[in-house]
Amino acid sequence: MSLRRGGLVAIALAILLAALFGPPGIHLLSTWARDRRDRPTPPSGYIDDASGLNRTKVAEVWDIPRDSTSAEAKLRALLERARRDHLHVSIGGALHSMGGQSIAKDGVFINMLPFHGMVLDEGRHLLHVEAGALWSEVIPFLNARGLSVGVMQSNNSFTVGGSISVNCHGWQTQGPPIASTVERLRILCADGLTRECSRTENPELFSLALGGYGLFGVILDVDLRVVPNEGYHLERTVVQTAAYPKRFTEKVGEGSDVMMAYGRLSVAPETFLNEALLSVYHRVPGTSGRPSPVSFPEVRWLTRELFRGQVGSPYGKSLRWRAEKNLGGAFSEQTVFRNELLSEPVEVFDNRSSESTDILHEYFVPRESFGLFVEDLRSIAARHRADLLNVTVRDVVRDDDTFLRYADREMFALVLLFNVPRTPEADSQSEAMTRELIDASCRRGGRFYLPYRLYATPAQLRLAYPRIARFLELKLRYDPQEVFQNSFYAKYASAFRE
Repeated sequence: MSLRRGGLVAIALAILLAALFGPPGIHLLSTWARDRRDRPTPPSGYIDDASGLNRTKVAEVWDIPRDSTSAEAKLRALLERARRDHLHVSIGGALHSMGGQSIAKDGVFINMLPFHGMVLDEGRHLLHVEAGALWSEVIPFLNARGLSVGVMQSNNSFTVGGSISVNCHGWQTQGPPIASTVERLRILCADGLTRECSRTENPELFSLALGGYGLFGVILDVDLRVVPNEGYHLERTVVQTAAYPKRFTEKVGEGSDVMMAYGRLSVAPETFLNEALLSVYHRVPGTSGRPSPVSFPEVRWLTRELFRGQVGSPYGKSLRWRAEKNLGGAFSEQTVFRNELLSEPVEVFDNRSSESTDILHEYFVPRESFGLFVEDLRSIAARHRADLLNVTVRDVVRDDDTFLRYADREMFALVLLFNVPRTPEADSQSEAMTRELIDASCRRGGRFYLPYRLYATPAQLRLAYPRIARFLELKLRYDPQEVFQNSFYAKYASAFRE
C-alpha cells in the first residue's frame, strides 16, 4: 500500500494552505498531538515482527558477516551446529511479515541485513544482489545508472530476500510476481551445500525457494532482471466500484502505454466500498534511462497524520477520501519517475502505538469475481465493526515460476489494512473475521496471501493452496531434520502429515 499514489504532496499542501485553521486542520493537528511513539521494543533475546503480536524468545540472534566468503563459511558452521544440537533456524531481514514467518521459537534467528552487496551486469540488465539488501539501498544504486526495479512492493522498506521469499507482487501492470524477474539464485541448504538454482538448474528447488518462506535454506544472492528508469504522467478516474474491472481493462489493456497502476476503494462511511479511484501512470516518451529524484518529499508529518487520523474516526476517513479523490491529481501533468514512485518508506504511515496495531490482509480474486468479493467484504467488515483504514487494488498476472503460487490466472489483489487493539479479545475477533474473508475469497475462486497473521485453518490453507501438502513433503526431502523452521511451519506442518 502506498500513500503517495495520486499526488499526496498536492493533498498535503492543499490541506495545509486551505484548511489549517478549519475543521480539517484541527483534526490533523489533534491527530498529530495523539500520534504516539511508545510501541515497545522486544527485549534482548526476543524477536517480533511488524504485527507487534509475535514476540518470541529465541536462543540466539546471529548476524550474518558482511563479507560473502566469510558469511558462507560461518553459515555452514552454524548449520552443522544446528543439525548436531537439534536447533531450529529461521531467517529474517526487515521483519515485515505478520505471523512469525521469520521466527522460530527457541531457535537461532539469522539476521540478513548486514549482507547487502550488489553488482550490476549492465550489458545484460541483471542486478546481482545479496539477500539482505533493502530496496531503499537497491533503488539509488540502480537510479544512478538510469535503471529501476522490475517488480517490488509499493514501499522500499523490505529486503530483497524477504520479497523473494514471499514472492511479492507490485503495482507494475501486466506482470507476474517478483519471481518472474529472478534469473538465478544461490541457496545454502540444510545439508551445508550451496546450490545454484534457475529455471534450468535445480528447477524444483528454484520454484520452492521462491515464495518458500525460508523453509528450504538461506537465499544468499539473486540475479534480478532490471528495467530502465522512466518518466510517467498520472491519469486518475473516479468510478463506482462495480465498474472498476471494466474501467481498468479499458485503461490497462493490451497495447496500453500504462506501466504502473493501482486502485483505491473508499473506506469513508458515506461511500464505503462503493466508490473507487483508479490511478494509472502512462509512459512519457523520451524519458527512459535517466537518473531521477528518489527521496520522499519533506511533508511526511502531514501525509502521516492524514492517514493516522482515520483510526477510529469516520470524519478522518471521509477527510482522507475527499482529499485523495479531489486534490490528489493536482500535479498530474508533471512527469514523475519510476524510481521516485518506488521510494516511499512504510515509516510514513506505520502504527507506533502500544495500544493498537495495523494488520494487513490480502486476497486474490479472479477479475470476474471482484464485485462479488467486495460485496462480501462490505458485509463482513460491517458485521465485525472492523476499523478498515485502506483498500488498495492491484492486478497480478499468472505466475508460472513458484510452487506455492497464489496467482494461477489473472487476478485482482485487494490489500486491506485494519487497525486492531492489542487485546486478546480484539485478536480473537480479528481471527473470526479473517476466516470469514478467507472463505469468501475461496468461494469466489480466489486465494489469500500467506505472510500475514496465521488465522487460516488447515482446511482453508489446503483449499486455497492445493499443493501445500506436496510442498511440505518436499520440505522434508530437502531438510529431513527440519532445521529451517518458523511459526508458519510449526502451526501447519503436522496437520498435513498422515
